[in-house]
Amino acid sequence: MLRSYKFLMRPTVRQEQALRQMLAAHCALYNGALQERREAYRHVSKTTVRYGDQSAQLKEIRAFDPEYHGRWSFSSQQATLRRLDKAFGAFFRRVRAGEKKPGYPRFKGVGHFDTVTFPKDGDGCRWNSTPYDRQPRVRLQGVGHVRVHQHRPVKGRVKTISVKREGRRWYVVLASDQVPAEPLPATGSIVGIDMGTVHFFTTSNGEHVDNPRFMECSAAELAEAQRALAAFPKRTRRRTKKHQSAARKVTQLHAKIRRQRLDHHHKTALDLIRNYDVIGHERLNTAGLTKRPTPKPDPDHDGAFLPNGAAAKTGLHRSILDAGWGIFLSILANKAESAGRRVIPVDARNTSQTCPECGHVAKENRVTQAKFKCTACGFTANADHVGALNVLSRAGLALCEAA
Repeated sequence: MLRSYKFLMRPTVRQEQALRQMLAAHCALYNGALQERREAYRHVSKTTVRYGDQSAQLKEIRAFDPEYHGRWSFSSQQATLRRLDKAFGAFFRRVRAGEKKPGYPRFKGVGHFDTVTFPKDGDGCRWNSTPYDRQPRVRLQGVGHVRVHQHRPVKGRVKTISVKREGRRWYVVLASDQVPAEPLPATGSIVGIDMGTVHFFTTSNGEHVDNPRFMECSAAELAEAQRALAAFPKRTRRRTKKHQSAARKVTQLHAKIRRQRLDHHHKTALDLIRNYDVIGHERLNTAGLTKRPTPKPDPDHDGAFLPNGAAAKTGLHRSILDAGWGIFLSILANKAESAGRRVIPVDARNTSQTCPECGHVAKENRVTQAKFKCTACGFTANADHVGALNVLSRAGLALCEAA
């Protein structure tokens, strides 16, 4: 199996300065390569510059400026050029798909270029395979041996190493393959879960798991920090320590919310994995569920639009994104693979409008957000519980078909 490990780095003052310089150099390389592609296409008869052409120029760039570019790993610079090539590949794929806004690759600001990847352990970087109970270090070319807070053992073979900046913290991300599975004892239990916003999810056993609503709990503090940041005039932004402090405050709050959400997702997913052999859930398209409604032009008035329900959906979209369904289901699938469990995504259509007793499907069955009452047989239950029961039924059917 493939697994990634993310550990907090504890660089010294000089090492942190070198890490910032490394990010700045790779950011300049990325922007320079993007500029070359743009200029070649615009001014040289629509010439297309590819990754191979730019990778071949790296030796000349490093020789021309050995202090700025030659100091860093050659393979990590190639990885940065591959990152740009991947961005162009995604852009052309969206163009071929006919999307209205395909999203041409943008130049990166120094504050928005936060990751440097080393494609191979031992080439410009080295993960010190020190025993778990000792102080591990990671060696980075141009930076030195940086201490790492390793909170769990690394299994498998380390393939790639990435250095990531999040606010004022630095992390090392190890991608490993050949990670052995650790199957858990069988429980003989199967469950279906129905994701929601009032409750994080409801199981087919009738258990409700609370939705912590981390973003909503920190909304007042975050709004105050954003107002303080927006109060700075444009002419003084990014020039004073007070502005930098206000921007850092907003970043720290968002990072805290993200860590709280991930911690909740990991613990909740682990609890499911330990208690059930098979877990069924709805196959959700979170991006589609949170997509902004299409504007409806008013045919009687030029430049005017008809109501499309966008304002009413804003709160629902915010709640869905705050719950983080997609991240949770991804974590659940990864933990299930490691533990030898099975996760079955099923069709989400009409799960909360289908009667689990008689199978009658009708929109009127869903009386309110929380109440379900079948118009055919009169069956009454919690709507989320009904959805979980239907998910369980579909997961069991998929399990029988696979057998």
